[in-house]
Amino acid sequence: MNPYHIFKYVPLSVLQMLARIVAWVIIQLPRLSIMRTIDINISLIAPTLPKAQKQALTKDIIYHQCLTSIESMKSWAMSPEWSIAQICDVHNKDILIEGLTNPNGMLAIVPHLGTWEMMNAWLNQFGAPTIMYKPVKGKLTNEFVLQGRSRLNATLVPTDGSGVKAVFKTLKQGGFSIVLPDHVPEPSGGVVVPFFGIETLTSTLASKLASKTKCALVGLSCIRRTDGRGFDIYCYKLDNPALYDRNAEVATHALNQAMERMITDNYSHYMWGYRRFKRIPNLGNPYKKDKETLAAFIRSHHSNGSNQPDSNANDSVKNDNIKSDNVKNDSAVRNNNTKLDNR
Repeated sequence: MNPYHIFKYVPLSVLQMLARIVAWVIIQLPRLSIMRTIDINISLIAPTLPKAQKQALTKDIIYHQCLTSIESMKSWAMSPEWSIAQICDVHNKDILIEGLTNPNGMLAIVPHLGTWEMMNAWLNQFGAPTIMYKPVKGKLTNEFVLQGRSRLNATLVPTDGSGVKAVFKTLKQGGFSIVLPDHVPEPSGGVVVPFFGIETLTSTLASKLASKTKCALVGLSCIRRTDGRGFDIYCYKLDNPALYDRNAEVATHALNQAMERMITDNYSHYMWGYRRFKRIPNLGNPYKKDKETLAAFIRSHHSNGSNQPDSNANDSVKNDNIKSDNVKNDSAVRNNNTKLDNR
């Protein structure tokens, strides 16, 4: 028996409590890699954010990321029906239904925002999507994740040329697929465009599929409710003509802007512990740079007139910080946060 199957028998509320404890421990250890990654990401996109707000936001991000991880494991361990039962409300569902009826197919744009794994089972009720799957590290872990996803109606294809062809075929036949477009690709699979004002390598897969098939693009996120009881799904209509531009840089930049709007709605639920900016021109990997080099880059980035997008990002962080936090009912969170985002 795979040891991960223990998640099937432990109540979600207990797992969430354990996740909060783990998050609290992580927050006490600022030298951990995840803490440094979040610190660098926030410094890059919102360098003028006051220290107190930055610390509070970091704590909230850690809590949400730990909760998302444990909730995803619970979802993989349970039946699709269990995950579907966790979905409470679906906002702007008509956008999704319209996208699914598009004769050119539909591509769901799902950034690392909220507990997207919980949404997979719900989305699979609408058909049999073709989804690219990259094996995760560790044999037992990969078996566990693969078994969980194999319970769905989805057809899993590899993250290579054959997988791309399979997704393309599905869209051409009027079906749908799901893409997480905010992975850092290999240089051959991406272009350098702004993401929250920072020029960084970005995958062109979704943009190329949209350009070639003219499929509908629908943004989706699955957000933990403020009372901690269940999840809400948010649907976004992505219909900017630039998303279909034949120029990969134009289309990918437009897609990044669309994701920014989705993320800004639930800022601290985004996986800021991911090293999204590890391929920045004229800097390289900021997560491997010393503080002085990174600080010099940030100062230069702003002094060169590139600070307008960053100012917008900074404003979105500040606005997010005055919203009530989703996990505010937990005493540990109440003691460590200053009313963060509404997600």
